[in-house]
Amino acid sequence: MPERLAETLVDLWTPLIILWITLPTCAYMAPMNQPHTLTTGSPLGLSRQSEELRILNRSKRGWVWNQMFVLEEFSGPEPILVGRLHTDLDPGSKKIKYILSGDGAGTIFQINDITGDIHAIKRLDREEKAEYTLTAQAVDWETNKPLEPPSEFIIKVQDINDNAPEFLNGPYHATVPEMSILGTSVTNVTATDADDPVYGNSAKLVYSILEGQPYFSIEPETAIIKTALPNMDREAKEEYLVVIQAKDMGGHSGGLSGTTTLTVTLTDVNDNPPKFAQSLYHFSVPEDVVLGTAIGRVKANDQDIGENAQSSYDIIDGDGTALFEITSDAQAQDGVIRLRKPLDFETKKSYTLKVEAANIHIDPRFSGRGPFKDTATVKIVVEDADEPPVFSSPTYLLEVHENAALNSVIGQVTARDPDITSSPIRFSIDRHTDLERQFNVNADDGKITLATPLDRELSVWHNITIIATEIRNHSQISRVPVAIKVLDVNDNAPEFAAEYEAFLCENGKPGQVIQTVSAMDKDDPKNGHYFLYSLLPEMVNNPNFTIKKNEDNSLSILAKHNGFSRQKQEVYLLPIVISDSGNPPLSSTSTLTIRVCGCSNDGVVQSCNVEAYVLPIGLSMGALIAILACIILLLVIVVLFVTLRRHKNEPLIIKDDEDVRENIIRYDDEGGGEEDTEAFDIATLQNPDGINGFLPHDRRGLLRGIPENAA
Repeated sequence: MPERLAETLVDLWTPLIILWITLPTCAYMAPMNQPHTLTTGSPLGLSRQSEELRILNRSKRGWVWNQMFVLEEFSGPEPILVGRLHTDLDPGSKKIKYILSGDGAGTIFQINDITGDIHAIKRLDREEKAEYTLTAQAVDWETNKPLEPPSEFIIKVQDINDNAPEFLNGPYHATVPEMSILGTSVTNVTATDADDPVYGNSAKLVYSILEGQPYFSIEPETAIIKTALPNMDREAKEEYLVVIQAKDMGGHSGGLSGTTTLTVTLTDVNDNPPKFAQSLYHFSVPEDVVLGTAIGRVKANDQDIGENAQSSYDIIDGDGTALFEITSDAQAQDGVIRLRKPLDFETKKSYTLKVEAANIHIDPRFSGRGPFKDTATVKIVVEDADEPPVFSSPTYLLEVHENAALNSVIGQVTARDPDITSSPIRFSIDRHTDLERQFNVNADDGKITLATPLDRELSVWHNITIIATEIRNHSQISRVPVAIKVLDVNDNAPEFAAEYEAFLCENGKPGQVIQTVSAMDKDDPKNGHYFLYSLLPEMVNNPNFTIKKNEDNSLSILAKHNGFSRQKQEVYLLPIVISDSGNPPLSSTSTLTIRVCGCSNDGVVQSCNVEAYVLPIGLSMGALIAILACIILLLVIVVLFVTLRRHKNEPLIIKDDEDVRENIIRYDDEGGGEEDTEAFDIATLQNPDGINGFLPHDRRGLLRGIPENAA
């Protein structure tokens, strides 16, 4: 009831308000064929009608009397009377002449110089020019002298509703997220009207939607467009066309209108879960497929677009989770199943996986709708393939003693055909790994035998490759590395670790260590080396030297007495027997050379030569060399002198009567040969003290291994 009363009051008062607004203009202009009279004032007077009209206009609109009005776009059969100029000085004798100048005078506005009537001779457009400033003057008709000063006035072009609203920026485009709530703002549009916004309602616009309900609404005055339905679904309809109207005159009848279009696009939100195209997928794969190969693809469709449709794939259950993996393909939006570990048809022929697709970008506004994920089952069938032989071990390690007999079995490799239809296997050695052909392999059972002798001291390890080949299909082969370690046996006797040469000082003391020696053995016993040192049995009671075993497995040679002399004996040879701890033990005899030398008081060796020992005191070797050089030079000079003499004098001629005889000495004794040398030992003459050393009296009975030049 109150609403109907309000509508009744609006209907009654609206015409009255419009009449009140337009009444002053009508009072001033009505009727159109009656001119507006502009009087000049003192000394010119105003007519009573003009005075009343001036007072009325001042009280209602505050108009100024030096203004005239003319409606725009008015057209008729004759020029429009705009107003009339009049002065009280005009008694009607027609002696006054009216002159008009200024904007449009003579072209747009024309004046009757006798009556002062002003007419518009052209159709006017307020939007082109809203007012004109002119100057009026009354002059004497005969003398053209001004009767009063010029008076300036304005003719205003009065607006009519002749321009429709326009949308200058249309058509429009806008977006709004799908599933938006009711009243979500989409955009706003603006229309313009060229009519006068001050005068009347010609430029007062009201907006409405002609097409686009019930999805969108518009605010009539602000033109803000909002959603009129909640939860619009992009997947159902993505784009809407809205026709918008702007009407002037406040939207009342008789007003002009303009329209534009707005295209509204719903943007996507993640409001849909992924969904597998099928609940069960079947794939087959050969058992010999390479690791990392793609087995198949699964795809979960999502009605959303862009990142809202992106899903990640995972294997969440099944008996093949360790053998297979699934990765997400961002371009195709699907899941790729790949092989992680080798397959074996003979072990397991099929697998079942449970895969899941889940959205990556979750919109919390729709999380309550349920999980944004889906699952599917994948069955993978393994197909049989002809596989190469498989060795019982990926590598083999064998050991053999270096004294192993030829053709003895070192070890054995085994291999089988993993296929159901098992094929016999043949074995062979890759000869590129056994260039010296030291080993053989039995083609049927894989037993490896020794073909050539081994020597651990030359090579400890031998690495060969055994090849297994299927008899039914020679293209199916496998290889396995075999490492053979040669074990040590005691087949090398110990010996001196270096070429030792000892020096014995003449002024040495009894018990002094002459030399420390060590031994080496090419063998490598498990418990390490342990050497035994000894002298030859016949040298055990050697009067000059003795030996002493050290804790570090070395040997020290000591002098038994002092008083050694280079004149008596310069060199001593001491044979030493070295034995190892092997089973059986091996031994060898190494001879140590001991030289007698002259030493300083602090034991530093100075000279070990006998010649140096017998030189005169104070005469060095350099001095002797210089003396010999001088003697040789003198001999050369003498020879040259004799030669020159022979060239100058006559040759010497032996006289015939001179007797030339040779002295011949004859011996009747025959040489005894070797018996002479055995009759007496010359070495005794050279070394009177030799019998005190270790040298034997019988030179033919000299120890084996001792050089015959030992003295």
